[in-house]
Amino acid sequence: MVNPARMTPVGSLTGDLVLPATPARSAEQMSTQQPPAQGTVDTEGSFRGYAPQEERPLAAYALLIALFNAGFAGAIAAARGSGRKLPERIGLGDLLLMGTATQKLSRLLAKDIVTSALRAPFTEFGDYAGQGEVNESARGQGLQKAIGELVTCPFCVGQWVAAAFVSGFVASPRLTRLVASVFTTLSIADFLQLAYGRARPE
Repeated sequence: MVNPARMTPVGSLTGDLVLPATPARSAEQMSTQQPPAQGTVDTEGSFRGYAPQEERPLAAYALLIALFNAGFAGAIAAARGSGRKLPERIGLGDLLLMGTATQKLSRLLAKDIVTSALRAPFTEFGDYAGQGEVNESARGQGLQKAIGELVTCPFCVGQWVAAAFVSGFVASPRLTRLVASVFTTLSIADFLQLAYGRARPE
């Protein structure tokens, strides 16, 4: 019920239309709308309007982008600083080896039921997906949510794994081939297991 004491008459004396007076804004509301102090960066305002209906950790995404590029650039700089020459190209055989290993290791990190212990601080369990895999979703907000979205997406974490294999290949080709061979062999075995399961009579 509207308080009559807060009603403001509008129009002539013969008019019956009355409207509630607009309440004054509180000091707290006014303070939240003040522009940022001089010399500070309004990071929230930089992304305002991108996703007004949901919270997106864009600042955390930017941090992950910076970390990835800094790490990869640092690995290249370390290789060059140690006197190693960067390869002009990577052979097709090595690309296939590392590509298959990247696919398998990325899926192990993002979906495997055992490695869920690594993802648990950033994710929430959903259900079992079969073949030793689980479905999870990111939880929290800010950096926690951004990392959760990264580590539950095999396609997203695959870029980090690929960069690690390529950096390792520049630093130590033999060791990198050996490690990549483990995951490539495992990937081939997975496909054979699935094929055997389908070919096996019920």
